Amino acid sequence: MKTTEKGERHRSTRLRALIIKEFLQIIRDPSSLLISVFLPLLLIFIYGYGVSLDLDHLRVGLVLEDTSPEVQSLRESFTNSRYFEVTVGRDRREFTEKLIKGSIRGIVIVPSYFTQFLYRKETLAPLQVIADGSETNTANFVQNYAKGAFQNWVTQRKIMKGTDPLPYQATIQQRYWYNETLESRFFLLSGSLAIIMTLIGSLLTALVVAKEWERGTMEMMISTAVRVRELILGKVIPYFCLGMASMLLSVALSIFLFGLPLRGSFLLLMLVSAFFLLTSLSLGLMISTLLKNQIVAYQITLIVAFLPSYILSGFLFEIHSMPQWIQALTYLMAAKYFVQSLQALFLVGNVWGLLCINLIPMVLIFAIFFTLTFFKTVKRLD
Repeated sequence: MKTTEKGERHRSTRLRALIIKEFLQIIRDPSSLLISVFLPLLLIFIYGYGVSLDLDHLRVGLVLEDTSPEVQSLRESFTNSRYFEVTVGRDRREFTEKLIKGSIRGIVIVPSYFTQFLYRKETLAPLQVIADGSETNTANFVQNYAKGAFQNWVTQRKIMKGTDPLPYQATIQQRYWYNETLESRFFLLSGSLAIIMTLIGSLLTALVVAKEWERGTMEMMISTAVRVRELILGKVIPYFCLGMASMLLSVALSIFLFGLPLRGSFLLLMLVSAFFLLTSLSLGLMISTLLKNQIVAYQITLIVAFLPSYILSGFLFEIHSMPQWIQALTYLMAAKYFVQSLQALFLVGNVWGLLCINLIPMVLIFAIFFTLTFFKTVKRLD
């Protein structure tokens, strides 16, 4: 019994010494602080200030082949819209060259027979919108914004005259849930936290452990009485604490600097982040254990961790729009489940069903990576 207690005491002493050694190495190593502090700050500022999926002030040409008072009223609806920068002309040929060069993104044409069709009950007044299809997202914005400006004009005429001059039989009232102001910044910031955690977790362990193999300090560790389990935990625990500190910093910046709402539980957010961070740390540790070279570990980490998380997590690209076999691959990405959990917690609230469904795959992926690392880490130099 005493021998068992003594062995347990020795193991806890060794583990505590390893953890203290890693914390001291973090303090002395500027690359660790660079990854855990500067990188989150940089990415948060980029996604908060520099990246936006909202397009305002689109440059378009407005061709008025009809000059009736109704058309002049429609013109004001376009020129007063915050979504457009309108150049008015009388002939579409004035804008064709500009559309080819990309100086404008679309042409809105009010035909000469617009007013004639306006008061006919059997048909709608025609309005043609030509968009630059070389940029598909921008083209969709041009079409939708033009439709919105036209609908606003119709509504204004109905209010002013008391009747609707156009033969519409239904009224559409739009409501947006969870992100009522349609701020793409909120969507980007909540999802970017998954990318930040992926980079921090995988890069920290991959580069630091590979550096120890290159310097020979890992061989010195192997020659001691330290066990494999203690060695792995001694690496994971300090960088887990550093990663969670980076997560707290990123969340604080997103909330207080950029106004990102947190409608779910903060403790639940930290719990989900902890599971995902463990997954990233175990992946980086496995990469460094297999490769033992900083440059190769860095390149493989970007290919295996960062790029799949960025492309296949649903952070920027809609998963349901991908081919079926690509969609199947996304189920192997822990970042996919983390992105869904983050967006739910920040923009919706505590959606327990969704969070539980997402936590289970993250735990399984972490268990697989950690088990592989445990069996691949051996106390010999071959």
